[in-house]
Parts: sequence; structure tokens; C-alpha cells
Amino acid sequence: MGGSTGRDRRAPIGRVGSRGSFAEPVTTQESDDTLIERCRKGDADAWRRLVDRYQRLVYSIPLNYGASAADAADITQITFAILIQSLDDLREGTRLAPWLGTVARRHTWRLLERSRREAVGTEDDIAAAESTGGDAEPNPLEILETVMWLDDGLSQLDQRCRGLLLLLYLSPDEPSYAEVAEQLVTPVGSIGPTRARCLERLRRVLGEE
Repeated sequence: MGGSTGRDRRAPIGRVGSRGSFAEPVTTQESDDTLIERCRKGDADAWRRLVDRYQRLVYSIPLNYGASAADAADITQITFAILIQSLDDLREGTRLAPWLGTVARRHTWRLLERSRREAVGTEDDIAAAESTGGDAEPNPLEILETVMWLDDGLSQLDQRCRGLLLLLYLSPDEPSYAEVAEQLVTPVGSIGPTRARCLERLRRVLGEE
């Protein structure tokens, strides 16, 4: 109806500046495919734009799974490092948000599983330390004192009891009752009752000491 204004209607309209002139037209946001292609050519600005676009999304995923802020930052760096390595493999039209989300979730799960295993290992270590009085390894001096104390008690028993207990408990061969009976030239049936009597004597000697 009206005449032509002399300006292409398809051109983007800028906002009016303070002096009535048109400011620079608003630039349309570049697509992921365009930014990825620029990144493949080493365009640092394109990479910055890509990270700015999806950094908050990636960072939020581990946080939603209960990871710490530091772990979330690590997973974010890992996710974008994988993106750099995968630039040449991404097909045109790849939906980058779901792709990055999948990578971030996988590494979050791995982190949580590793943390769970380490927590279980820590609990086991604490339980083991508590069961041994808090020491991770026996004290060599305490072992020596115990051996000397036991040897002194055995030396105060008669030869029959001392030989029987040494065979049953301190022999590296761990002989059976039959083998002990053969060495001591005594009936197998007497080994059990004799062992009980000798242990009682040893307890009394050690108790007196």
C-alpha cells in the first residue's frame, strides 16, 4: 500500500541510539555446528563461546548427583577436554547439550563409585586398626617380650608337657595328633586330655609370673 522506504525489509532492525541513529544490528547466535567447525580450525573465540554456552549445564550435573563443587569443576574440565578430542568425530547436527550431558554423567558415576570404594576401604582400615588396639602392625618389641614370657613359662613345665605343647602349637610342621603321639610314644587318645592338663599348668605358671 505504501511506497518503498528504500531499505531492505529483511535486514535486521537495530535499536535506536541516544542520538537517534541506529546502533549495530543484533548478531544472530551462531549454531553449534558453526562453532564446532570454527573450533576445528583453531578459533579460540569460537571455543570460548562454546564453553560459555554449556559450562553451567555441565557443571550442574555432578552437583545434582551430590558431588562437591571441586569435583564438579574437575568433571567439567574433563568433559570439555573430551569434547576437544572428539571435535573431528562429531557429526553435523549433533545435539551438543545431550552429548555433553552424557559425558558428564558417566564421569560423575565413575567418581561416585570410586569415592564409595575408597570410603568402604577406609571403614575397613579403621575397623582393622580398632581390632588390633589401633596399631596397623604389631610392635616388634611387644612380640619379643611375649615370646620371652611364654618361653620362660614353658621352661618351668616338665619335659612331657613342654614337648607336647611345643609340638602342638609351635612346630612349623603342624603335626596331627597321630604324629605327635608317634613322636612322644604315647597313645593318640591321651593327647587331648594331656594337652588340657598341660595348658592349665602353663596358665598357672604364667599367672603367677
